[in-house]
Amino acid sequence: MKLAELLSPADIRKAGIPSLEELSGDIRRTIIETVPKTGGHLSSNLGLVDVTVALYHVFDFSRDKLLFDVGHQCYAHKLLTGRAERFGTLRHEGGLCGFPRTEESPYDLFNTGHSSSALSLALGLARAQALQGKTDHIAVIVGDGALTGGMCYEALNDIGHAKLPLIIVLNDNEMSISRNVGAMSEYLTFMRLSKGWQRIKHTFSKALLRVPLCGRKLHDLFQRGKDHIRNIFVNDKFFSSLGIRYIGPVDGHSIGQLSSVFERASHLNEPVLIHVMTQKGKGFPPAEADPEHYHNVPPAQAGTDAESAALPRLSFGEEACRTLCEAAERDGNVVLISAAMLRGTGFQGFQTRFPARTFDVGIAEEHAAALAAGMAKGGLRPVVAIYDTFLQRAYDQIMEDVCAQKLPVVFMIDHAQIVGPDGMSHHGIYGASYLRTIPGLTILQPRCPAEMRQMLLHALSSDSAYAIRYPKCAVEFPPYRASFQPGIWEEMRPGRDAAILAAAEMTGTALRVSDRLEKSGLRVRVVNASSLRPLDEETLRRLQASGTPFFTLEENERSGGFGSAVAEWCVSSHAAPPRGIFALPDAFLPHGDRGAILKRCGLDEETLSDAIAKELKK
Repeated sequence: MKLAELLSPADIRKAGIPSLEELSGDIRRTIIETVPKTGGHLSSNLGLVDVTVALYHVFDFSRDKLLFDVGHQCYAHKLLTGRAERFGTLRHEGGLCGFPRTEESPYDLFNTGHSSSALSLALGLARAQALQGKTDHIAVIVGDGALTGGMCYEALNDIGHAKLPLIIVLNDNEMSISRNVGAMSEYLTFMRLSKGWQRIKHTFSKALLRVPLCGRKLHDLFQRGKDHIRNIFVNDKFFSSLGIRYIGPVDGHSIGQLSSVFERASHLNEPVLIHVMTQKGKGFPPAEADPEHYHNVPPAQAGTDAESAALPRLSFGEEACRTLCEAAERDGNVVLISAAMLRGTGFQGFQTRFPARTFDVGIAEEHAAALAAGMAKGGLRPVVAIYDTFLQRAYDQIMEDVCAQKLPVVFMIDHAQIVGPDGMSHHGIYGASYLRTIPGLTILQPRCPAEMRQMLLHALSSDSAYAIRYPKCAVEFPPYRASFQPGIWEEMRPGRDAAILAAAEMTGTALRVSDRLEKSGLRVRVVNASSLRPLDEETLRRLQASGTPFFTLEENERSGGFGSAVAEWCVSSHAAPPRGIFALPDAFLPHGDRGAILKRCGLDEETLSDAIAKELKK
């Protein structure tokens, strides 16, 4: 069966195993041909194709329910549910999202994008069905990387207590984004590589096929009963102790075996965990060899292909790593903590140089923040490297365990901007707002790597908590020559008619707006407002004293951000407020090109220039 021949998911349930294997191969070819052009999660999706096809072969997801943890591995699911013709629009503005989206298809149950929540969502659905007398099957795909997150264990504990029918497919590829860490990863490795079971299964299965006359029947009988035999050699002590039936390990690339196991699980009136072993990057040799590199690839440039696609360079991350390494050379107490994001945040080089002082805790942001608090209390100087969108999961720990204890922890917060193709769940546009509510936290937003370097060195010399938010990529223009101090802003351009107080990367936009306005006779000052807390109160007082109208500009949601902070200061100081607060709307923004999203939100230079000129003419 070819993907083009698939009229509806119902066709998959009628197909034989050979047809499904052909379909699976066609899906892989489609992903390999498309994703390097559009950008997206390559290796993780290639690894889950056969599991997805087998699930659709056994279940009717027009009635039954399929959930994805994170959701970045849902490409085969999208191709099987009527979106194959639009697959070339993946991650493009107005096209398919790289994650499940309810507005795209009724087969997408939740708008997901963060890890470790799907088990809780699935149990919620199961409880709703139980109360309403429904008996639809609920299947949830959870990666082994998700099991480094504490929320999974809260859900597993409740699932075992509830005893409701639920099918958990544990996709074990030994990775989240980076290589998995922790005791659970080691436990799954033991289950996966149990030599006794693997040796007996393969040897005995082959021997049965060689028995004259009845060999095939004996082999089939063994296949049906091997779960019971397996328990002699593989004794699950974790999931079973929680009250969840364990089945596995199962070959995650054998559609026949997967279908058989899923069919048996569908008749069990209890929670079942099916441990499937998959290969990340399956079917594409470069991704098989380096699955982390091909986890999330950018769109290929003209003349390149999937094999030459590489992750974008992170200039801020590289400078942060270089600076931290220098600090660690001087101070043996400097340590680094990451939540499965060493490569993504650019700190992989620190791990190479200081492996004993690097702690990757997996997808466990809350633990990362509290761990840092304990390390700081013990006399170390911890730096926590994490994406803006994921740090919000550790809000309570930052407040209660770090800041309330007045501990010197530095949070290096990458991707603090619209991230474009990854969309709603990954935009780092709320950090300034939620962090600003935490007392005792100094919040900095550099405009370039050179300024960030000074910020990090200053933070490491301080005895309080710091949060440094910076974008994914940036250019060093104009050169940073100021001497950084919290609460002192950098004047980038003088001007008498108005002032733009811009945060982080929006300083570049502010300079271009100033250029446009100068052509119409308006001279507009541009200020790099790199210190969100504390504010530069002296600069604000000078603006008030001179009567200069001023505007704030930031790539953060409007509520609670930089503009709000300035307006609050103005009210408390009985001063004139900003003439305009230019920020992102209080909304969940879709995926698409960053420039296009900014323009749609009125934060492009043309719209900003017109708005400021209009306001100044009043």
